[in-house]
Amino acid sequence: MTLLEICVDDADGLAAAIEGGADRVELCSVLELGGLTPMPGLMALAAGVPVPVRAMIRPRGGDFVFGPRDLEAMLGDIDAVRQSGLEGVVLGASLPDGRLDLAMLERLVDAAGEMPKTLHRAFDLVPDLAEAIDQAIALGFDTILTAGRARTAPEGIADLALAHDLADGRITIMAGSGVTAETAPAVLAAAPLAALHGACGEPIHIDSAPAARLGFVSPTRRRTSRDRVIALKAVL
Repeated sequence: MTLLEICVDDADGLAAAIEGGADRVELCSVLELGGLTPMPGLMALAAGVPVPVRAMIRPRGGDFVFGPRDLEAMLGDIDAVRQSGLEGVVLGASLPDGRLDLAMLERLVDAAGEMPKTLHRAFDLVPDLAEAIDQAIALGFDTILTAGRARTAPEGIADLALAHDLADGRITIMAGSGVTAETAPAVLAAAPLAALHGACGEPIHIDSAPAARLGFVSPTRRRTSRDRVIALKAVL
């Protein structure tokens, strides 16, 4: 059976994911930036849900090339996740050429200890799939979230299938980005993946002229849809 992970960035999204049948939750903030570290209050709320929750550890938007101060912030965030009681963490760090930043990842993985760990889409920047998969396994990750080195998983099907073959059961390859009830069957037909990751978002239409006037409206923000989670779960 294929595990369904849903990424959410607020309390309503968390509830929608659970009600829709998610098997696991990736907890973030600001999904319109690709997902950042969630706030402590949201982590505390997520600690009470009946499915495992992994928290994103990403201190800012943009690339995954992090400096020493970013590292210190992420180490603190990992400790906060542990204190909250959530299951695990979602990590990633890159060198400027796209290879995994092994030195930084070793520090982050060491801080996470026995918590389950997902390597996030920093993986999609790597020049060598086989090398990066072996590195992720050696570091102690149990899951790689990837769109097959493409913008979306449907576009990266060939690399998803290759990654699945290269992993050979040693680590879970989880397809994410653009995974919906409509696209999931083709992805799974190409690669019998053990896990899929989706946002199941829908546009938010909030007509607040005062907020828009002051720039407090995010035009790309979306809301987790319980019905879209149900639909995606139904095709797995």
